[in-house]
This record gives sequence, structure tokens and C-alpha cells, in this order.
Amino acid sequence: MKYRIRGRVWKFGDDIDTDVIIPYKYKARTLDPKELAQHVMEGIDPDFSKKVKPGDVIVAGKNFGCGSSREQAPIAIKAAGISAVIAESFARIFFRNSINIGLPVLEVKGVSKLVDEGDEVEIDLAEGVIVDLTKGLTLKATPLPPKIREILEVGGLVNYLKKVRASHRS
Repeated sequence: MKYRIRGRVWKFGDDIDTDVIIPYKYKARTLDPKELAQHVMEGIDPDFSKKVKPGDVIVAGKNFGCGSSREQAPIAIKAAGISAVIAESFARIFFRNSINIGLPVLEVKGVSKLVDEGDEVEIDLAEGVIVDLTKGLTLKATPLPPKIREILEVGGLVNYLKKVRASHRS
């Protein structure tokens, strides 16, 4: 995983729940990340999955990912090519599920008022810094602890546990 991410912003508001991120009818039908990605954010923008490009970034307000505790919401976001989600705050279960599947998530106070859709941002995960390249604005995120960065680096919790087990067997 790269510690620097650069992408175009897609912006969403407060209280974006998991049923908006990936509607229940798809969560109940499949666990296939590619199929889930085709319906990501469909509850807000039915054409979102056709417009998003690999490396793009979601910026949102407060309580992003509230609702269901299923991992399909961050899986759908990651499978659609979104490289990170930056929000004012996250529902705790969504935050943890995102880390578990290897999707970087960062909390930044005021981000939803400062960054606009279409802006290009660069994220330094190691430092917790987001630069809005369009506006020349630098924002500081709540830094991710080193252990969380290690989990993200190997692509999620399952890969991290495999790595830890392998190192103990050596």
C-alpha cells in the first residue's frame, strides 16, 4: 500500500448510512466485491459507480457509515476504486470494518466545509496530512496509529494476521 494517495474528490454529506452506500438488496444477494462496486452509492447517485475512477477519494461530513455493521459497505467502496475516505467522523463499526478490509479512512475536522467535489487531494497516511491541491490548502487528520497503518499496508486484517502467524513460525 502507498502511504501517499492522490485522487479526485467525491463529496457526500452527514449521516451517510451503509444502506445508501450499498443498498440492502445487493448486500443480501452477493458478497462479490465487483458486483457490490457496481452499486456503490447508488442510494444517492445511481450513476456513481460509472463515474468514479480508480484512486478517487470520498470526502464526507459527520457519522459516515452509520447503520448496518456488515463489511459490504467498505468493500463496495474499495472495489469501486476509491483509495480513501476522509470524513468529519465515522461510525465506529464502519471505521473498523474499513481498516479490516484495507480501506484507508481518516477523520479531519472541518473537511466537509473546506474541500469541494472535483478538487484534487493528496493524502499522506503516515503523517496524517491532506493537501487540497486545487485550493492549496493543508489539513491535518487524526493520525492513524502505526499498528493500523501496518494493517492497511498489507491490505487488511486477514493479511496482517497471516503475516504475524508466518513470522511466529519462522
